[in-house]
Amino acid sequence: MAPAEILSGKTVSAQVRERLKNQVADLKESVPGFRPGLAILQVGDRDDSNLYISMKLKAAAEIGINANHIKLPNTASEAEVLRCINALNEDPAIHGFIVQLPLDSNKPINTEKITNAVAPEKDVDGLSSINAGKLSRGDLGDCFIPCTPKGCMELIRQTGIQVAGKRAVVIGRSKIVGAPMHDLLLWNHATVTTCHSKTASLAEEVSKADILVVAAGKAEMVKGEWIKPGAVVIDCGINHIPDSTKASGKRVVGDVAYAAAKERASYITPVPGGVGPMTVAMLMQSTVESAQRFVEKYQPGKWHIQYNKLSPKIPVPSDIEVSRSCVPKPIGQLAREIGLLSDEVELYGQSKAKILLSTLERLKAQPDGKYVVVTGITPTPLGEGKSTTTVGLVQALGAHLGRNAFACVRQPSQGPTFGIKGGAAGGGYSQVVPMEEFNLHLTGDIHAITAANNLVAATIDARIFHEATQSDQALYSRLVPSINGTRKFSDIQIRRLQRLHINKMDPDALTADEIKKFVRLDIDPESITWARVLDTSDRFLRKITIGQSPTEKGLSRSAQFDIAVASEIMAILALTDSLEDMRRRLARIVVASSREGIPVTTEDLGVSGAVTVLMKDAIKPNLMQTLEGDPVFIHAGPFANIAHGNSSVLADKMALKLVGKEGFVVTEAGFGADIGMEKFFDIKCRYSGLQPHVTVLVATVRALKMHGGGSTVTAGVPLPKEYTEENLQLLSKGCCNLSKQIQNARIFGVPVVVAVNTFKSDTEAELQLVMRLAKEAGAFDAVKCTHWADGGKGAVALAEAVQRASQAPSNFRFLYDVELPILEKIRIIARKIYGADDVELLPEAEQKVILYTKQGFGNLPICMAKTHLSLSHDPERKGVPMGFILPIRDIRASVGAGFLYPLVGTMSTMPGLPTRPCFYDIDVDPVTGEVTGLF
Repeated sequence: MAPAEILSGKTVSAQVRERLKNQVADLKESVPGFRPGLAILQVGDRDDSNLYISMKLKAAAEIGINANHIKLPNTASEAEVLRCINALNEDPAIHGFIVQLPLDSNKPINTEKITNAVAPEKDVDGLSSINAGKLSRGDLGDCFIPCTPKGCMELIRQTGIQVAGKRAVVIGRSKIVGAPMHDLLLWNHATVTTCHSKTASLAEEVSKADILVVAAGKAEMVKGEWIKPGAVVIDCGINHIPDSTKASGKRVVGDVAYAAAKERASYITPVPGGVGPMTVAMLMQSTVESAQRFVEKYQPGKWHIQYNKLSPKIPVPSDIEVSRSCVPKPIGQLAREIGLLSDEVELYGQSKAKILLSTLERLKAQPDGKYVVVTGITPTPLGEGKSTTTVGLVQALGAHLGRNAFACVRQPSQGPTFGIKGGAAGGGYSQVVPMEEFNLHLTGDIHAITAANNLVAATIDARIFHEATQSDQALYSRLVPSINGTRKFSDIQIRRLQRLHINKMDPDALTADEIKKFVRLDIDPESITWARVLDTSDRFLRKITIGQSPTEKGLSRSAQFDIAVASEIMAILALTDSLEDMRRRLARIVVASSREGIPVTTEDLGVSGAVTVLMKDAIKPNLMQTLEGDPVFIHAGPFANIAHGNSSVLADKMALKLVGKEGFVVTEAGFGADIGMEKFFDIKCRYSGLQPHVTVLVATVRALKMHGGGSTVTAGVPLPKEYTEENLQLLSKGCCNLSKQIQNARIFGVPVVVAVNTFKSDTEAELQLVMRLAKEAGAFDAVKCTHWADGGKGAVALAEAVQRASQAPSNFRFLYDVELPILEKIRIIARKIYGADDVELLPEAEQKVILYTKQGFGNLPICMAKTHLSLSHDPERKGVPMGFILPIRDIRASVGAGFLYPLVGTMSTMPGLPTRPCFYDIDVDPVTGEVTGLF
């Protein structure tokens, strides 16, 4: 018979690579920005492994696969290797992942444990027990096949011989070649015999084979005369035998005596150049197949998220009953669904987690999603439902319209929670759950702020005390002590010396004058602006006297406590964009002035580094979920009057990356559009660099009636009839406030969608009137919403309007240039946003304008501290007040946060408890541990 036809692995593998190259090109065209990813994990530095890896990397590059070579030292432990594998398992950019064997470590590593740690869906080497099990059961379409057997099958197919019904013999039973080859032939309907070292009459078995695959690892073990005439012979062996004709003194042969076998077989693979090149080609093929499966299943950029289906009840139960009717999915599951890696998530139980800032670095190349801010008309005691609308809108975008959608909201203070307002998790069927976790301690961020704030406060008074009771030399000796005979400045002290232009590093080299300048801050007690804080409403701490103990030697002074969320540190947390930036901002906090009028900072006090340490965990955004299973970031909760009233920049930036280009991030601004929204645009967006796409303005028929002149509402007393019966005249009059707030939003160049939050007492005529007048005032659209009663389903029309508005032309701009004089910036806000005729600076405010301009703070943005209950400074003036002068009582500086806040009238920063606080109803069930009576 004619000699066997040569099955050239080089030729076939080249054809496979060309096919894969075209498939990758098609993938990239169908999914812009997508690229199949392969990771190769190596432990140690074996020469043979380096050679094999270089071949794989070269093949990947030719095909268009993004290949990463991760190399661990030979000192790597099993735990370190497993950590690396876990990270690669979770990386969505990696579709194929192999561990290069053998593992070259000087520490004991269980190879089986390592190969089984690779996620089966990424195990393109097909070595995990799960893939092996699926292959043995015949699930060929749902597993990865080891590359060498897969290459062998491809070569057999090249012959055109029908495998089904043929007798096949496999010599060798290794997990990498022999055993999977047996299964592969079996499930391609061959009759398979596996031979091994214990097989009797091997020659006889081989002689029966129509298809022979040899992977024994013994040079030329199978003799030519054993081969059945016309058989297909696949030789997987690579062996070296002596050969004096070769420069190396040896040559490579297979497991089959090639020359003799070639004369009997119909097809045969050479060694080298047969199976070897196919192994690499099949690795590439499996990687491309994995990438194709990923695209089909997950659509890059689209979350594979499991939503909770609501079954709303009528009437709607209490918020806590609704919250408890839903079983939230484990927060770790939600984190995985939205693309977070396990080492980016710090779990706080099953319902909340902190997300590491490293997430932002990983996603920095990811395009941002659409940015939506929710604001409202001027607030009334009746409530407008901004938080509820924020949550309902995200539920509609996500669970009902299939968009990636993220809510970003503020963390509530426990003062109002136990006082009069209640929680801030939304309400009805549009809330963050579990709501008791949301409204209470969460992950302790506010407690961290309280500790950090009060450390600064304690430092101020301690420094005044020590400077008042010690000489310069005594202070110096204690500030720069001798330890084991050596004195050394700390880093923060060196920076103070540099600010004082004292360029000396040796503590013993300072002159007496330099020592005095270094140790004396000379704080003017009357200039101290830093208050202690507590996250409890306590009216009797609004003004206190400190230093009453005899040990303080008469250094008493008047002071005060603020609610914790009024701390400048909270405002800094909300505006910072990194740990480094937070450290700088905390160092810039001005707490007082010296008697010469020089600003005194936390850096001067030497406490800024310690404050940063207390805040290092608080800077990480907190992840929770809505009732329907959408992600929510709860991070920071600054006051909306003396601060900017918005959740954190970091949470928004992270969410925008996670949702991707087609997704939506919905954040809420505190109070009405004249306060929270204006500060969102002019302060938050100025520092974050983010540009919003849509403003959602929330209004209710009831609140607009109050702005039209409706009766005063008293808590616990039934509503006057004008709020529960149709009154189009009163409503039409009150819509002036809605029109003004639409105008305020449009000043910033962003489309406005009005959400009319519907109550059961609203009539269709009233709702239609509000929507018509909103559109006439310039709103992009106005829609009615029932998300409180219906969940996301009740906000679908709103979500669709927001989607349309996000595609509309936008020309975002700030209201003012920060380089304008302080007074001019205040005047622009007062006239354009509040509708004032002008502003009036009272004497104290005039002095502050001069002082802050002199101190170099004149170019900071303005954060107006004004009542939220009116566009004017008078909370009793509803609607759109006209003809008023805005009085500026004082101006204060939050230099670390980065704004000046003018005080318009009297502004309380410590709430008091009402006659009947919310805590009367709050308790815990000692049997179940559940909180009761919380809203």
